[in-house]
Amino acid sequence: MKSIHIVEPLLSFAWQEAVIRCWYDGTRFRTEYDKPGDPESRDVLATIHVTEPFAEPRIHRGFPAGLNDLEKYRNEVLHGVHDHWIDPDEGKWQYTYHQRLFEYDVPGVGQIDQMSGVIEKLREAGHSRRAQAVTWQAWEDLGIDDPACLQRLWFRVEDGAGGPRLNMVAHMRSNDAFKAAFMNMYAFTELQRHVADQIGVACGEYVHVADSFHIYGSYFDAFEGFLQIVNQRSREELCYESDFAAEFLADGVRELLDEPDMPEDKQEILRRRLAELSRD
Repeated sequence: MKSIHIVEPLLSFAWQEAVIRCWYDGTRFRTEYDKPGDPESRDVLATIHVTEPFAEPRIHRGFPAGLNDLEKYRNEVLHGVHDHWIDPDEGKWQYTYHQRLFEYDVPGVGQIDQMSGVIEKLREAGHSRRAQAVTWQAWEDLGIDDPACLQRLWFRVEDGAGGPRLNMVAHMRSNDAFKAAFMNMYAFTELQRHVADQIGVACGEYVHVADSFHIYGSYFDAFEGFLQIVNQRSREELCYESDFAAEFLADGVRELLDEPDMPEDKQEILRRRLAELSRD
């Protein structure tokens, strides 16, 4: 088992440095998803400390998905736009992060909105060490096909020379370093911004902890292509600023609005998001 500790101002380059370190330093492990002939994954315990998570350029061009997909994922985590797809009995999604964070289902108790509790606690005592939301449901997650990778979010307000700011730590038990981690980090910091807005403070630092930060063997060819891009381009050519990306993110919102089963309350949220991106 090996570990890495990354400290970087920008979200984009924090992810880049972490995934490259995983490639070069990672321990070889088999995984439960390997197919015959797949190389062993490369795996590290990662602590990725982003000191200015909303500084630009914020979006890495090399994450293996489109900007429209990034925006869709943001809206899944922050607003639960696909929570209506949860239906394990029909072979559909077993949960979403939004559902677990905002509608935590406790046997014998019912649903608990953890994020409302976090916001209330931070308003009451921003320095509290108790403002956290968990996703793991021990009574079922060990027995399902795709248990939650995100385990908990922990929040704390720090007073500094520039005024109070909200720091957040996201803890993952397992994290696909190449194909998922940047999207995770981006969406979780968007949730951090939401909480900061609700309690009336600035956003502070973000720490992403993954017990298993890994690159699957089946992705090695694609990752080697990513390394070539990183080695051939300047820092300026590797990232997008949010203003430039806004029109492409807006495409993701439009695609969500075009889904015939999108609930009306989610459509209203998406229309507001589209207007926000259009202003940017």
